[in-house]
Amino acid sequence: MDLWLSIVLCIATFIVGALIAGLVMFRMGIEHRKKTAEAQIESAEKEAARIIAEGKEKASTAKKTALIEAKEEIYKLRENAEKEAQKLRSDTEHELKERRAEVTKSERRLQQKEENLDRKTDKLERMEESLTAKTENVKKKLAEAEELKNQQQAKLEEISGYTSEQAKELLLSQLDGELIHEKAVRINSYEQRLKDECDDKARSVIALAISRLASETVSEMTVSVVPLPNDEMKGRIIGREGRNIRTLEQLTGVDLIIDDTPEAITLSSQDKVRREIARIALEKLIQDGRIHPTRIEETVDRAKREVEQKIRREGENACLETNVNGLNPELVKLLGRLYFRTSYSQNVLVHSIEVAHLAGIMASELGVDASMARRAGLLHDIGKALTQEIEGSHVAIGVEVCKKYKEHPEVIHAVEAHHGDVECRTVIAALVQAADAISAARPAARSENYENYIKRLQKLEEICTDYDGVEKSYAIQAGREVRIIIKPEVVNDERMTVLAREIALRIENEVEYPGQVKINLIRESRVVDYAK
Repeated sequence: MDLWLSIVLCIATFIVGALIAGLVMFRMGIEHRKKTAEAQIESAEKEAARIIAEGKEKASTAKKTALIEAKEEIYKLRENAEKEAQKLRSDTEHELKERRAEVTKSERRLQQKEENLDRKTDKLERMEESLTAKTENVKKKLAEAEELKNQQQAKLEEISGYTSEQAKELLLSQLDGELIHEKAVRINSYEQRLKDECDDKARSVIALAISRLASETVSEMTVSVVPLPNDEMKGRIIGREGRNIRTLEQLTGVDLIIDDTPEAITLSSQDKVRREIARIALEKLIQDGRIHPTRIEETVDRAKREVEQKIRREGENACLETNVNGLNPELVKLLGRLYFRTSYSQNVLVHSIEVAHLAGIMASELGVDASMARRAGLLHDIGKALTQEIEGSHVAIGVEVCKKYKEHPEVIHAVEAHHGDVECRTVIAALVQAADAISAARPAARSENYENYIKRLQKLEEICTDYDGVEKSYAIQAGREVRIIIKPEVVNDERMTVLAREIALRIENEVEYPGQVKINLIRESRVVDYAK
């Protein structure tokens, strides 16, 4: 126990001694470090004092240098400013002198202008006084002249027996008569000149063309009549509960009229191709005797093929008849369709062939390409074959069709110009237009609605009787001539020429008609007396 206690005490003593020694050594280290730090601080303070001293010395030197440079710069700027100021003073003085001189000159000019204006004002005042005096003098003279004129006019009225208004009317009527005479003379002169130049040649060409072409006009109606072997056939065509007739009407698009007409059935349709198909099919069914919906369908199909062959054949025949070669096959088909198209009851294909012949004959007489003229004449109404299928006028449709099948530009222009939609630019176009008018205006070539015919005649007579001096008027020769009875005491011979021209122009503007209308004025004076 004592041993352990002594050991513990020794260890404790050792530890305490070690701690004391460590504290002594630590304190000695701190003192050493403190001395070292104080020495370093003292050295740093000395170095800082040295650097501050050197900085102050350098700053003082730089300051002195900057002050010297600033003083020198200020001195230079002061010298430059004094020089600029001196220069500005000299320039300002010079400019002021010049401005004073200009002001002086302006004052002198203004003074001169004032003097001139004063002189002009005085002169104008004198002139105004003079003009006033002259105006008064002129007014007096005008009043005297007016009074003298009135006296002379009164004297003239007294001598002539006419007032001024009556004299004016007399002079105007005389002038009107002279103008009417002048217009009549000029109209007669122009007409005579045109007749001398054109009538002989045009008459010979047209007469020759018409004489060489005498085509008959085929008039087609909107109905076709199919004969029946007996009236019992009507019931078979109608069928049980009307199924046969309904099938026929549906397949052909034609109305079948079965009435009291003995042994006949009427087919009604505006489309002549459909009417022809229905006619052929019905005739075949009647001939065959087997009439039922299936047989009707087969027969209608065969009839359609026959009509198509006929259309193609008619187009080819038209080309052969007019000697027109090289047409597109589609154009030939369209020409064949014109066989079933009418215009005012005139068959369009026959009309086209007639126009082709007329145009070709006139072209030959005039030395123009006759084959091109015939081609244009044959195709001029080609658009009518499609008017029920395509919207637009037959002229526009025809132009598009010809362009589509690459026809010659002269042919296209003739088709476009044959109704005057555009101005004729070629001789062939003018010939086709003339041939079309000749074919349409030929007597019995076309028919028209009775009411329209009567209205046109009445319109012609109303236009003629609307003029002063016309006693009566008569439209004759189907409206192609108008005979007008003139009052001889109202209209003289010279006035008749002018009146005829005025009536012709008004008819051209207000009435639609084929060909031309002849205006025939008749003036007759009769004196009757009896010897007793």
